[in-house]
Amino acid sequence: MLKKAFGKRRAFFICAVISFSVFGQSSPLPDPRITPGAIDTSVTQENIHSTVCVRGYTGRVRPDKQYTNRLKHEQLRQYRYQDLNPANYEQDHLIPLIIGGNPSDPNNLWPQPRLDEWSAEQKNDLEFVVYKMVCRGEISLKEAQQRVAGNWIQAYKDWVPSHRYLLPKHRRNNLD
Repeated sequence: MLKKAFGKRRAFFICAVISFSVFGQSSPLPDPRITPGAIDTSVTQENIHSTVCVRGYTGRVRPDKQYTNRLKHEQLRQYRYQDLNPANYEQDHLIPLIIGGNPSDPNNLWPQPRLDEWSAEQKNDLEFVVYKMVCRGEISLKEAQQRVAGNWIQAYKDWVPSHRYLLPKHRRNNLD
């Protein structure tokens, strides 16, 4: 039934999310019922070169640590993670700020495991590559937002290996 409604890949993703949620284990993908992603509507394809593609943009829009730390504690319980140590998670934006993700909407934030095979480190590499691709005009802002929100791991697999040259030199050699 899930296969017909969502396709094979989407059905697998939904089953994985449900099983992780039921058993309280952390998952490298956020639960789409809790964190579907949210965009900053003031960022558009037409204004990326005066918003997200400008150096220092994320520093101007990033919410303060007090807000994100409080939200991380709430979401650790909401996600029913067994490990409730906040140090083991990065409170991350599903749709990154550097491609127009909403900075403070809880629908765009989730406690991302640091100690997974698909950890915050890989997500950060994806964010940097996608940011460069958007600002260079290789992909549209909307496509980047949708692909990362839909399944950031698949977006990583599709884009990072073929665009590793965009990563800072110290990160290029760390890719598998």
